[in-house]
Amino acid sequence: MLEIFTYTFIQNALIAGLIVSIITAIIGSLVVVNKMVFLSGGIAHSAYGGIGLAIFFGLPMLLSTSLFCVLIAMLIARASYDNRENLDMLIGLTWAVGMSLGIILVDLTPGYQADLMSYLFGSLLAVTSTDIYYMALLLLVVLGTLVVFYRDILAVSYDSEYARLRGVNTKFFYTLILVLSSLTIVISIKVVGLILVIALLTIPIYIAGYFAKNLLSMMLMSAGLSIVFTLIGLTLSYSFDLSSGPSIIIVSSLCAFCVYILKGLSKH
Repeated sequence: MLEIFTYTFIQNALIAGLIVSIITAIIGSLVVVNKMVFLSGGIAHSAYGGIGLAIFFGLPMLLSTSLFCVLIAMLIARASYDNRENLDMLIGLTWAVGMSLGIILVDLTPGYQADLMSYLFGSLLAVTSTDIYYMALLLLVVLGTLVVFYRDILAVSYDSEYARLRGVNTKFFYTLILVLSSLTIVISIKVVGLILVIALLTIPIYIAGYFAKNLLSMMLMSAGLSIVFTLIGLTLSYSFDLSSGPSIIIVSSLCAFCVYILKGLSKH
């Protein structure tokens, strides 16, 4: 069994899985605590527009999709911060337009025959060294942001009104969390794809939420859980020739279901 770790693509997949697990744990905790799951879902599906642009114009996939998603995140942040009434319509619009734009651009690309399923459901075993460098850079950015702004982010996440009264620029941090979420979504495409990325951002966090005492412990616990789920899912994917993304999500979902049942039984 250990011989599989001698393959370069397996090593790349493991490194990428570990990095993405840590990033999604940190950003996913912020997304869940700030009740931005639906917002992140809209960004995730609109990311297909960035993929379509990259394919049609021959641009670097990660760069093109990242810039597109950051733009979408900033538009959503600006439109939704002071006007929550039309938020559902805004998310639905960006979701539909992004997906439609991506599909049309791919259809218009002459001779393009690549497997688009890898973008929808992930292809962790196809991670390249360039992808890993990008993921590592984002991890440094996320960790740096957390170290520098942790107290402000904590205040905004749990009591934005109090944070505003203290002089914290809540609009800036609201936008920052969405932008970091969009970048996290882009790198997670390689792991679980656009369709399942929200599950990766939320399931470990919900499990950790049963036991965590504060935001930092939630991040640490969910990072550990994400790493375990990714390793088990990757092993199953390789052993049984399954898609890596769905394998990881099934493992994490089964664990979440077991924790939910056990917590329910413990209350009786």
